[in-house]
Amino acid sequence: MYDGIRAVQCRLEAAEAAPEKPRVAPATETTWMKSPFMRIGLILKVFIALAVAGTPLTGHAGMPERPDLPLVSALPTGADSPLDKALIPKLEANPGMSGFRLVPNGMEAFALRAMTARTASRSLDIQYYIWHNDTTGRLLAHELRLAADRGVRVRLLLDDMDARGNNFALAALDAHPRIDVRVFNPYVSRSGTFGKVWETMTSFKRINHRMHNKSWIADNRVALAGGRNIGDEYFAASEDVNFIDLDYALLGPAVETLSASFDNYWNSVASYPVWVLSPELVNADSLAKLTADFENTLKADLESSYITELKNSEPMQRIEAQALKFQWTTDWQVLSDDPLKALKVGDGVDKSHVLKGFRAAVAAAEKDVTLISPYFVPGKQGTANLTGMDQQGRSVSVLTNSLLANDVAAVHGGYSKYRKALVKGGVTVYELKPSAGTSAGTSWFGSSGASLHTKAALIDDSNAFVGSFNLDPRSVSLNCEQGILASHPQLGKELRAIYSKVTTGKSAWQVGIDQRNNLTWTDDSGMTGREPKASLSRRLQAFLFRIFPLDSQL
Repeated sequence: MYDGIRAVQCRLEAAEAAPEKPRVAPATETTWMKSPFMRIGLILKVFIALAVAGTPLTGHAGMPERPDLPLVSALPTGADSPLDKALIPKLEANPGMSGFRLVPNGMEAFALRAMTARTASRSLDIQYYIWHNDTTGRLLAHELRLAADRGVRVRLLLDDMDARGNNFALAALDAHPRIDVRVFNPYVSRSGTFGKVWETMTSFKRINHRMHNKSWIADNRVALAGGRNIGDEYFAASEDVNFIDLDYALLGPAVETLSASFDNYWNSVASYPVWVLSPELVNADSLAKLTADFENTLKADLESSYITELKNSEPMQRIEAQALKFQWTTDWQVLSDDPLKALKVGDGVDKSHVLKGFRAAVAAAEKDVTLISPYFVPGKQGTANLTGMDQQGRSVSVLTNSLLANDVAAVHGGYSKYRKALVKGGVTVYELKPSAGTSAGTSWFGSSGASLHTKAALIDDSNAFVGSFNLDPRSVSLNCEQGILASHPQLGKELRAIYSKVTTGKSAWQVGIDQRNNLTWTDDSGMTGREPKASLSRRLQAFLFRIFPLDSQL
């Protein structure tokens, strides 16, 4: 949900039984009230009427009825597509195993999505929390439309915290006969700040649960999953702040398991077709307008400095030469929460399959655990567990955002309650500097800073976890999350190298305790006894959220 806080961002055989999406003519625009005083008066009357009626803050405002829809599943793999021909020899050389590749490079992450969309011939199953309307977001959306024009079945599932702001574009895409768009846990109102705020107030218990999963699956052959959403800052394309982020690229049986997770969300009662929510926008005119908008921005997007650099980049050369190295193993897990967790059906923790799998892997550690979490709020029990591991002779190290690098001061306030206890208990704690992007090699165009967005863990030397799961109460109890565990010595070596690179004194502060029991921050230029470089207002924000009992929402 934190990304949303920053922004407040022909059917094939398996789908032939689905009801046809209604195609309606564009609605004519009418002025519901010309006078601003009449509009303000009506708004006040609505507020008063609802207040008098005792509108609960836990209900929901007129959700449309979700029709009974047939189950739709991932299309089976084949043998004739370009992806089939490229990957089958690798799979035959590693029978029964799945291939994994860590993708820390933003350009490679973007190029893999674009190229797999361009070469897919059967299906694209796409699931995200955020999809920005910027250079990389528009180009990838354009690739989805082109794939659908070739006959590829496209299923796009987005969380509505961000999707609502792009409702017209999503409805226009849904008008394409080979593209289906669904939104997860939707808002009833489809536009306007007032409607969103009011619905959040009146339906808070429902709206507060989001789908944080991120996956990109092409032809059920190759997939990308991890921490990245779709947008410039996730692909090292922003001229402002870029995220240090991480994905897994997957091949083999793990892809089919990820596809099964996608199907579970796609068919969930929490996922609504856009044509149910905005039937007046799902029509040929909307698709024509969106196509024209794509064409108007396409030339500038393709001629951007980012795409110009990408064309001759080392990541692109590796992809085009099919020289990407994968590590093959049978020891892997695709962890995915029950989508009913978002509807608070039963206990949220009980439906957190990611937590269960992650906790079991950490508990099995023999030597050490290395944690990377941009939003890190361990709570009392988590702090006790981590410090207890150190007392048992298993070292624990954590990298999170510093106050200056954290994009949500509230989360830093929640984390800071436990920071001293962690350090005193033997946990090594690093806080990322906001200027770490360029030094970590993840920002290509001299952006002014970086923020940690990677959610990962290394358990002992070979068990590497990458996903959407933050180490905080929201990921555990409120949001639907996803993660992948894969065990291979080379994966462990690569993740260790990533961690070591961004925890040097040039990129991060190490938090310590001085002789007077006060916290210290040390980097390659020395030591300080206060939150490094944080303004008074920033420290005050964090302090306020530290003293309020809001951990369960962080």
